[in-house]
Amino acid sequence: MRIALVTDYYLPTLGGVQTAVRSLAEALVTAGHEVTVFCPDDPAGPAHTPGGAAAPAVVGLPVSPVFRPDGYPFAWSPRRVRAVLRRDFAARGTDVVHTHSEMFAALGGLRAAQDLGIPVVHTMHGRIDVYTRNVLPVPAVTTALLAFLHATQVSRRGIHVAADTPYTRTRTARRMWRVMLAQSRASDHVVVPSRHFADKLVDRGVRTPVSVVSNGIEPAVLDTIGPASVRTRAVDEPLRVLWVGRLSPEKRPGVLVEAARSFPPGTVVDVLGDGVARTAVARSAVGTPVRLHGSTPHDEVLAAMRRAHVLVSSSVDFDNQPMVMLEAVATGLPVVHCDPDLAEVVPAGGGFTTPTPDAAGIATVVRRVHEEPELLERASAALVAARGRVEQRVDGLVAVYERVLRPSRTT
Repeated sequence: MRIALVTDYYLPTLGGVQTAVRSLAEALVTAGHEVTVFCPDDPAGPAHTPGGAAAPAVVGLPVSPVFRPDGYPFAWSPRRVRAVLRRDFAARGTDVVHTHSEMFAALGGLRAAQDLGIPVVHTMHGRIDVYTRNVLPVPAVTTALLAFLHATQVSRRGIHVAADTPYTRTRTARRMWRVMLAQSRASDHVVVPSRHFADKLVDRGVRTPVSVVSNGIEPAVLDTIGPASVRTRAVDEPLRVLWVGRLSPEKRPGVLVEAARSFPPGTVVDVLGDGVARTAVARSAVGTPVRLHGSTPHDEVLAAMRRAHVLVSSSVDFDNQPMVMLEAVATGLPVVHCDPDLAEVVPAGGGFTTPTPDAAGIATVVRRVHEEPELLERASAALVAARGRVEQRVDGLVAVYERVLRPSRTT
């Protein structure tokens, strides 16, 4: 099968979508499919580099010379992006287009596929209502602009989002939910990595067929991690706490820093990642056991996971299925998370949901793990036993692709 993966976020930038798309692309290539990744060409960053025999082809798309939201290259203009994609899809004989974002690379992929009569599968990776509110400048204005530009490519006529839930209470949130619903309606099938987010989409009005298909970790990354090991900690050994992600308000790194002020003496907290909140987090971390390491290469993130005792996920009502949590499972690293929805991501017994989502809740769990090392060991053992659950599999997605293809093209 000839598959086009179209995304606004890909290597060499770092993030969960990038990791998920790379893993999927390499697994599909290994399974014998012809895969091309289409993504913004970043003139300000390093070039894409081949990743070995299982690496997909990568085609760069035109980008804006001035607009880089949250530091990411921005696919632009819609006309140029659509033309490049339409030409390349036709030349490659693309069977299925699989979009992975709601911005203009993915929109160009959707429109080009429609031009050529190619079915479109869309993966809803995350809550753009929360992301745009926290990352874009003057979100009341910029989300209106983005929604308007989105509507020039995908109709949102007849889509209404009620203000009857906590996550649709504000006008900017409803505006972004209409974007998500419009793109879902324009696609032939919607894929969601988690049940909790799929349920929200259906509740808000998605009527396109929806499948829950977990993300996974490709064999090359599992090889880099090596065998998962059960964490143990001597009573007099420092407790090594790790936080990995984008330093952005929706990820709530500041809540971790506040919690760290109450961690037991000897606790070490390493924060890996960068973002718009870096300066504020660095300022608040003064006098705490928190060490900021900035943007960190993926192999070094995995090495840090192997050394750590516990991973903290501080986000609430934002994350879908964090890739960093899947990687923690693969290394046998227990997870402390503030969002009850994310219990879906962690195998039974392999993590701890905080009693409250605030700093006090994180501190309570970390103190307990510090005082009772056997809790850490049991949780880690549960993850080691469940490691196979996070391995990348493509059967579910291939079944979705086959479902949207016309019978004459399922060869």
